[in-house]
Amino acid sequence: MQIKVEKNVGGIEGLHIIEPVVHGDSRGYFMETYNKRDMEEAGLNLNFVQDNQSMSTKGVLRGLHFQKQYPQGKLVRVIKGKVFDVAVDMRKGSKTFGKWFGVELTEENKKQFYISEGFAHGFLVLSDVAEFCYKVTDFYHPNDEGGIAWNDPAIAINWPEVNGEYKGTADGEGYFLSDGTPLNLSEKDKNWKNL
Repeated sequence: MQIKVEKNVGGIEGLHIIEPVVHGDSRGYFMETYNKRDMEEAGLNLNFVQDNQSMSTKGVLRGLHFQKQYPQGKLVRVIKGKVFDVAVDMRKGSKTFGKWFGVELTEENKKQFYISEGFAHGFLVLSDVAEFCYKVTDFYHPNDEGGIAWNDPAIAINWPEVNGEYKGTADGEGYFLSDGTPLNLSEKDKNWKNL
């Protein structure tokens, strides 16, 4: 098997860290970023239907997003830069409802994070630029996106390097990374409500 899988990270069922085997030498490296057979051997029977890629600059915080009627499982990774990636359990009736887990994904560590259906997801860019790739288990459906405030005090995500004081909204104004970079959120993400 060409992967190592850590299941149910943070004590939350449905969140998994996947580390590929990297074959490298002085010329560079090779790795399999997805192998259906290896995933199935690890107990992850996933059917991906779409690949997405985004680029963001330092201080960009995307999220926390979820799908209402057509939930997506997501296999996420960073191919350039560094992000802090977060999932929040939104599954009604789950014993870990509202609990979060975060992991640093970088081009160096090559870790992947599998987030099952029913979670809100977001990430914060910690490098000058980050390129983010993710496979999803359902197609994008316009008007199906929901969200929760990235700074909801009831969830209390410990975003690394973020300094600022909660003022009752998801607006990032007044929040900065430790080097002074202001947080940068979309208009939509500034308006999500608390859980």
